[in-house]
Amino acid sequence: MSTASDPWGRVADDGTVYVRTAEGERVVGSWQAGSPEEALAFFKRKFDALETEVSLLEQRIAATDLSPSQARSTISRLQAAVTDAHAVGDLDGLRARLETLTGLVDQRREEHKAAREHARSEAVEIKERIVAEAERIAAEATHWKASGERMRQLLEEWKAAPRGDRAVETALWKRLSAARNAFTKRRKAYFAHLEDEREIVRARKEKLVSEAEALVSASDWGPTASAYRELMRSWKEAGRADRASEDALWDRFKAAQDSFFQARAAAMSAKDAHLREHAEAKEQLLAEAQKLLPVADSRSARSALRGIQQRWEQAGPVPRDTQERLEAGLRRVEDAVRQADDSRWRRSNPEALSRARDTVDQLRSAISQLEGQLAKAQQRGDEKARTQAAEALDARRSWLAEAERTLAELSG
Repeated sequence: MSTASDPWGRVADDGTVYVRTAEGERVVGSWQAGSPEEALAFFKRKFDALETEVSLLEQRIAATDLSPSQARSTISRLQAAVTDAHAVGDLDGLRARLETLTGLVDQRREEHKAAREHARSEAVEIKERIVAEAERIAAEATHWKASGERMRQLLEEWKAAPRGDRAVETALWKRLSAARNAFTKRRKAYFAHLEDEREIVRARKEKLVSEAEALVSASDWGPTASAYRELMRSWKEAGRADRASEDALWDRFKAAQDSFFQARAAAMSAKDAHLREHAEAKEQLLAEAQKLLPVADSRSARSALRGIQQRWEQAGPVPRDTQERLEAGLRRVEDAVRQADDSRWRRSNPEALSRARDTVDQLRSAISQLEGQLAKAQQRGDEKARTQAAEALDARRSWLAEAERTLAELSG
């Protein structure tokens, strides 16, 4: 057998096959079945197989999501295979490439580790926010339906959130569970208290309904209407019972109230019709009274008016919207008759007539004297005396005119 040689190995005369490495030659096998070239070709194919595995690993690490642990395991296996390889080729190059992959995988592992830490940190932040909102709802919420729905949403958000550090998550989960339990406890306590309050309201309104129903047949309209208004005020201030009781009690309360006010309206309508009849009678009496005007004979007018007044009182009350007009019309007739009667009396009173004549005579005498004083003052040129006499004379003449009118009336 002739010696065969290659840059990465050789075949000795005795058929021993060597591979060249940076550490020197190493026996990789023995070949007796063929030529040295065939031996080198065989062991080079084994190297090619190893190189193919390394190339595939490089591609997987570069282009796939191969985990660092899987990659590190494959690298270790290939490093051992290359170290003990019965192959001829650039084994040092393969080892160098595997070392490069080792560094890349280590870098990838650190990156993955940092990414995991970041994800854990984000997961903690998300769940801390969820827990903080749940605790705030548990402590402050009063809108129970919306808050209960939000609590359910927070639980779903927790389930969908990424996982973080187990110890931290365990502590946060305990806080979330405590918040949910506290919210449920507060909500139950609120509705239990609300139920107690509604029962108190129900009992209070039951009493109001009984009072309203007891007044249905009352006929003292004014006081009873006031009592119903007071019951309505108490009803509004009482609060609300549960829906079913509230509706049933209100139906009873309103039925009692409506029944009373309908009865009152019917009674008022009948009374109003009766009062309208009274008003028609008084309209006729007023027309009869107005025929006495103007008063010609006060005695006969007074006698006729007395009869009208008696029938007026007997006619009874009238509707409020006509009362003032009718009463005012009769008062005007009464005033006119009274004034005519007074005038007649004054005319028939001798003392009054005598006083009126004396007053006229006195004023005429005073006027005569003042006229003399005025003439003398004018003759003397005494302006002050003339002014005083003129002013006094004007006053007396005015009084005289009034006194003469009174005398004329009394003289009839």
